[in-house]
Formats: sequence, structure tokens, C-alpha cells
Amino acid sequence: MAAYEVLAVRYGTRTTRRAETFLNYHVYGEPDADLRMDYFFWVIRDGERTIVLDCGFGAEAGARRRRTRLVDPVEALRGLGVEPATVDLLVVSHAHYDHIGNLDRFPGAEIVLARRELEFWTGPYADRLQFAHSAEPDELAQLAKAAADGRVRLVEDTLDVAPGIELVVVGGHTPGQLVAQVATGNGAAVLAADALHLYEELERDRPFFVVADLVEMYQGLDLLREMTQDPGRVLVAGHDAAVAERFPDRVPGLPADLVDLVVRIAPGSPVPAG
Repeated sequence: MAAYEVLAVRYGTRTTRRAETFLNYHVYGEPDADLRMDYFFWVIRDGERTIVLDCGFGAEAGARRRRTRLVDPVEALRGLGVEPATVDLLVVSHAHYDHIGNLDRFPGAEIVLARRELEFWTGPYADRLQFAHSAEPDELAQLAKAAADGRVRLVEDTLDVAPGIELVVVGGHTPGQLVAQVATGNGAAVLAADALHLYEELERDRPFFVVADLVEMYQGLDLLREMTQDPGRVLVAGHDAAVAERFPDRVPGLPADLVDLVVRIAPGSPVPAG
């Protein structure tokens, strides 16, 4: 039976405001306040192969958007003993700038994403401002070229992309947002990516402000509840600073600049939310 080590790598961060984070925040009748958002990508490995989920924002796009880059995602992979050129499978949860910013640095990888996602970002509405502000045209062009070159595998609804790794299309945040469910030694890790930026979205039923389809976003939250209701199944949010607190296991022997940036999602159980 497949069992993987799952790592969350925090490569960036920023401070924003609650009113700029939750959709229509004013309806909750609460005061505004600062909120930290972290930026992650994920490494899934079993001793025989390494699969990467998302690849972070590029240096130029991150700086222009005033995001703090804590480590170059590609150099972080090297610090984990993974040479990006040898990665043969790169799963893209969705095509926003902070998830596909380094596609060109994985030249040998097959890219896996939802068909709906690719069709949307290569279609007629991708350049409308409410969508386009979260994407970079040159990165979308790289994705389209990879598809034209035959390097992209498309997910319809679900896909067992490897033994013990299931991808599920949930939509909502973007038309083809993906969630990954990964078998571990003692259960499963559900990597929500941006189907759940912050745990508060699920715990208080508060959608994120960037939304392609609100009903699908709510349905995605409901699905995440169902996927993680059994013991041994843990949920990993895509941008929450609490990830490091909920999953305190560290990876021994890392370079000094990665020690505080990499957490092991499994094996082990998360620390309950406070």
C-alpha cells in the first residue's frame, strides 16, 4: 500500500488585512485587523520518486506584488535533496501567479492540472480584470506552450495520478481548482491548496475574496469537511500561518535557511486548533 512523506515548504509571506481577505467582510460586522498569509508549495515523496505540488511565485512577480520571498522555491527543493530538472511530475492546483511562477524551471516534468483550469486561462475571459489580477500573462503563456508541446495531463473530475494520490477538481476559487489527497503511513493528508487559504474559511464558513464561482467554493468547503471527518485524515490549508503550529514535525538535517520553513505533514497527528 502506498505511503508518502508530505512536506509543506513555506517560501513566502505577507501581511494583509482581514477586509482584503474575506469576501464581503463587512457583512460579518467585525472590526478590520492585520492578517498574515504565508505561501507554500508541497513535496510528496516515498523514497522512489518525488512529486511536487505547485511551484511558487517568481521573483519578479512576487517583488512587484510586494510579497516577501523567504527562499527561492527551486533552491528550497535542492535543499531537500531534489534537483528540479529531475522532477517528472508537477501537479498544478490552479494557475494563479503564486502557484505557477517557476514552471520554466521544471523542464522535464509532466504538468497535471484540471481541464477546466487550462481551458479557462487560455480562453476569452482570462484577461478580464477580476480574474487577471491574480495571474501573470507570461506564466499563462508558458502553461499554454507546455500543453501545446504535449507535456500537460488534464484532470476531468478526479484522477489517481499515482498510487495513493488522488486529485479532485473542486472549482470555486478558480474554475478548475484542485485538491490532492495523499496516503500516508497512518491515514491521509488532504492538501487543499487554495480551496482553503485559511482554516477560518472552513471553521467560520467565510469564503475567500478571490472567487470564480461562489456556490462551487461553498461546495468545496463542504467536501473538505467530508474528506477529513475520519480520524487520521488531516487538512492542510494553502496560506495559513497556523500550518506550522498544527504540524510541528520538522525534517532533520536540513540547511539552516530551511529549518524553520519546512514542516512534515505526515507521519504524525496535527496539534489541535487552539
